[in-house]
Amino acid sequence: MREKGVMANYKLKLKNREEIAQGTMAFFFEKPSDFDFKAGQFARFTLIDPPETDAKGNGRTFTIASAPYEDDLMIATRLRDTAFKRVMGTIRLGTEISFKGPYGSLSLHDDATRPAVFLTGGIGITPFRSMLLQAAKDRLAHRLFLFYSNRRPEDAAFLRELIELESESQNYKFIGYMTGMSNSKQSWQGETGYINREMIARMIDDLLSPVYYVAGPQAMVAAMQKMLNDAGVSDENIRVEEFGGY
Repeated sequence: MREKGVMANYKLKLKNREEIAQGTMAFFFEKPSDFDFKAGQFARFTLIDPPETDAKGNGRTFTIASAPYEDDLMIATRLRDTAFKRVMGTIRLGTEISFKGPYGSLSLHDDATRPAVFLTGGIGITPFRSMLLQAAKDRLAHRLFLFYSNRRPEDAAFLRELIELESESQNYKFIGYMTGMSNSKQSWQGETGYINREMIARMIDDLLSPVYYVAGPQAMVAAMQKMLNDAGVSDENIRVEEFGGY
């Protein structure tokens, strides 16, 4: 038995894959009985002798989107036309891949008197799904606010689950934004437009009191950091994770 929290190497079997939004796929793997991680951490997934590869090699880093209490290890990613993702989308269930982790220090702060505000868009939701589900399971006292931006409901991974989580956790508030509803075939009763300071201030009385968590593409992370800095929030109260495309 390895020491809890120590990074380790495993072979994982692919159990299932599921399209969770248009152009976004979730992959479910068997979780080793001795593997522990904190909600918000990530790991390295490497294909073993794949039928094709590219200049970036056979491994990629993904946030663990499942919560620590869940039975499987789950990651989610946009489907792009790369060798790695083509192989992931076609290998048979039961295939083993190499896994190393966990890495990263993006985790919920301990001081329950300070709210946690999550600002994200698109596939940047993955660490926050893990953190929010685990917080609800543990019945933490933190007030939690999720601001989640997508073009359309069709593009929003875990949308229904994150909305329904409000009914399970009285400390959690979901605030969704859609920026391209003119191209959607679904109805939407939430916010439209982009996340901005005024919208956050409608939900948060004191913008300086929370700890902010920002995840997503580099441009979005930079824009959210600037918005928060302009509102007087110091960098020590902003925790970020950038997502690149591959």
